[in-house]
Amino acid sequence: MSVSASLSSSSPATRPSPTSSRTAVAAPTQADLLDFVRRTAADSALIASLPLDPEGRTWVRLEGPGGSEAWLIGWPPGTGTGWHDHADSVGAFLTARGALKEYSLAARLPTDGWRTLELTDGVDRSRTLPAGRGRSFGRHHVHEVMNESAEDHAVSVHAYYPPLPRIRRYSRTGQVLRLEQVERPQDWQ
Repeated sequence: MSVSASLSSSSPATRPSPTSSRTAVAAPTQADLLDFVRRTAADSALIASLPLDPEGRTWVRLEGPGGSEAWLIGWPPGTGTGWHDHADSVGAFLTARGALKEYSLAARLPTDGWRTLELTDGVDRSRTLPAGRGRSFGRHHVHEVMNESAEDHAVSVHAYYPPLPRIRRYSRTGQVLRLEQVERPQDWQ
């Protein structure tokens, strides 16, 4: 079971920016998003407020910087995202509690017009992100994020700009990556 909720608290991570709507604000960069997820993950009260479900991931939408989309996500033991990308959005995520493992491809894939690709040797990357560690990424970054713990929940903070226009989901068998589904915002909100 997955739980989705909107968070409205006075936490610094969810307060509206003090920047007036009359002032033009530059689009947040990958560095800005990484800074935001770091600061948000350090808010122990916010992290503790996320309802955790032993069966499935839970999430709460946050207000990100400069109009970005942000999420607080709970990961039960053994759960993951499957292979996906965030299309034209740049992003950042950071583990606030527990540890996550990211598997990614160090290759730029074509953005559209394909269903199946054969990956070359040497494109696979993996990194373990314990609490306090995170990363930013560019457009069309293909990855899979997992909580590989058999016992402990993990919690992470994610931010994307522009707000996610779509997520492409893939299946992978060996070196073959296949586009399976394209999700739009209305599919997960």
